Formats: sequence, C-alpha cells, structure tokens
Amino acid sequence: MIAGPELALYFALVFGIIVLPGMDMAYVMGHSLVGGLRSGASAVAGIMAGGLCHMVFGAAGIALVVKAVPGLFTVMLLAGAAYIAWIGWSVWRAASAAGAAGEPAPASSGKAFRGAIATSLLNPKAYLFTLAVMPQFVHPERGGFWVQVAELAAVTNATQAAVYGALAVTASRSGGWLKANPQGRRLLMRMVGAGLVAMAGFTAWTAVG
Repeated sequence: MIAGPELALYFALVFGIIVLPGMDMAYVMGHSLVGGLRSGASAVAGIMAGGLCHMVFGAAGIALVVKAVPGLFTVMLLAGAAYIAWIGWSVWRAASAAGAAGEPAPASSGKAFRGAIATSLLNPKAYLFTLAVMPQFVHPERGGFWVQVAELAAVTNATQAAVYGALAVTASRSGGWLKANPQGRRLLMRMVGAGLVAMAGFTAWTAVG
C-alpha cells in the first residue's frame, strides 16, 4: 500500500500534467464537439484505457526501452504527430462538410474509443512521465508491487475521468448553441482542427530538431 501523503503528491503531479492542453485533451474536445457527449465519453474511456496501458508498460520496464533507444523515441514522436495531424485534418474537413451538408457525420463510439487509445499510446511523453514518476512512488521492498501500481493507476484514471469528462460535458453542451449558429460551429471546429495540426507540427519539429 502507498501512504496517503504520497498518493496526494502523485495526484498533484498527475493533475498538473493532465490539465495542460495536449493531444488527449484536443482529441476529447474534437469528438465532443462533433459527436456530442456519447462520442466524447467514448474518447475519454479510450484515453483512460491508454493510461492503464502506460502504467502497465512502465511497471514492466518497457518504458526503459523507449528511453534507451533514441531512434525508437523519435519514430514514436513522428508517428504520433502524423496521427494527430490526420485527426486535425479530419476535424477541419468535418467543419467544411457541416457548411455544405448541414451536420457533420460523427464518429461511432467504437471508432472514437479506438482512436483515443491510439492517441494515448502514440504519445511518447506519457511513457517518459511514467518512467520518471513511477519509481518515486512504487516501493517493491514493501511488498504488494502490483497493488501499488494499481493504486497509482486508479488515481491516474480518476483524474483523467474528472478532467476530460468535464471537458466532454462542457463541449457537448455547447452543441445547442453551435447548431443554432452554424458559422460559429464551423469556426470552432476549424480552430480545433488547426490546433491539432499545429500541435502535431510542433511535436514533429521537436523530434527532428
């Protein structure tokens, strides 16, 4: 078991990372705007599933490989950047479709969920965060190694659910106003799409810079 003060400190660290705008947040917002709360909730669930994968990978030592092989890290950065750029372009195209045909076709819940997992797993910075933070809070000498990992994973998932869930609800509830203001809807969707493409470009630039 991990002591209460340690879990509180871990929560503060995780919360500080999650609330920063990034790929996961933009993905949830984009799907919530286009597909409503159901699509946004599926995206949140996918991000949480990806977070669990990061915790397992970190505990199993796979993150060490990512750090030890710089070439692999660069490939992951570029792959993640390309995927996020594709999502941004898709959101931009959905905005154009909304102007031409009324309403963009939202992604299915399954597609939003699977895409969110891919978005999370293609974010190499999450692996480095797990690698840097987990050893500070998991103490094998105390016993119950996987119990401690599960405690950290529960805190991570709960924080993701609260932050990204609130974002999904807020974005989806704006749907009524956006439907009544199609120009505002298209503008917001294009801003989200452009932001994702810009974020992908910055990630790629840091990878090769």
